[in-house]
Amino acid sequence: MTAALALLADIGGTNARFALADTGSPTPLQLDTVKIFPVADFPSLADAALHYLQEIGHDGKGALPRAVLAVAGRVDGDDARITNHPWVISRTRTQQRLGIEDVVLTNDFAAQAMAIPLLQPGDFSAIGGVPWSVPKDPGGPCTYAVIGPGTGLGVGGLMIRDGKHYPLETEGGHVSFPPGTPEETAILERLSAQFGRVSNERLICGPGLVNIHRALSEIAGVDPGPMQPADITARAKDGDARCARAVDVFCAVFGAIAGDLVLTLGAWDGVFLTGGLVPKMLDSIRHSGFRQRFEHKGRFSPNMGRVPSVAVLHPHAGLLGAAAIATRRAAA
Repeated sequence: MTAALALLADIGGTNARFALADTGSPTPLQLDTVKIFPVADFPSLADAALHYLQEIGHDGKGALPRAVLAVAGRVDGDDARITNHPWVISRTRTQQRLGIEDVVLTNDFAAQAMAIPLLQPGDFSAIGGVPWSVPKDPGGPCTYAVIGPGTGLGVGGLMIRDGKHYPLETEGGHVSFPPGTPEETAILERLSAQFGRVSNERLICGPGLVNIHRALSEIAGVDPGPMQPADITARAKDGDARCARAVDVFCAVFGAIAGDLVLTLGAWDGVFLTGGLVPKMLDSIRHSGFRQRFEHKGRFSPNMGRVPSVAVLHPHAGLLGAAAIATRRAAA
């Protein structure tokens, strides 16, 4: 049985998620093995992984034949740097520390993309466009976009051609923010004064919601004091007008960016909204300008109206995609 097992990791800017996959199973992710640790508690990915293996009773050294490590940063050959955390990861050194022969280092949104074909009906919820379901024939051709706000903003894609799955590793969260309204232009001016260049990630992520709220407060001539994303969403629900406006702006900009991603990738088969904030803000996204701004693309608006936008509700989609990668690796 051990020969069919793989170690999985989904490493973000805040949390490190680990699990095991049974690569011989049609549902490879073993949900009962999932554990989550703060990345700040460990000096490296290898230390966190060894702690996980110890907790679940594996000795680590030689116990597992392969590992798939999905990380929130660009993978450059043998190395990766977490964008919103100081970890620098070497595949070779991690392989040596763990004693695992086959170690795959991949971008976390490549893993999010690979999760799409494994989603079950309860794992997603439609936001707009034509209804979407997991294709019965996985041969394609299909092109999907994936975008998700959490500690940062992840962006990826998935191409399916002749039964083969090609995840797209991107850093699309760091493209420049294009304001679409006078209010968003005023927000951009405030953020430019603070950051210089302003990327989409400066608005569409947890800290980005705080940035939007602070910019709106500065425009109104008030100091909001220290705020956390959860403070803003909670106060919005309680009727705080400026917090509610910050949430509305967040959702509208999110929709505009998601629509731009569809146009960029030619992802006419759907865009998947993932990341830690999407399930928490699902009602706000549904009842906001998200879909209006998503579709508002000039001559392509009729085309965009048919593109499904799908919220991913699976609690561990990154691990699910890592399990898909491990399964394909084992079968190669």
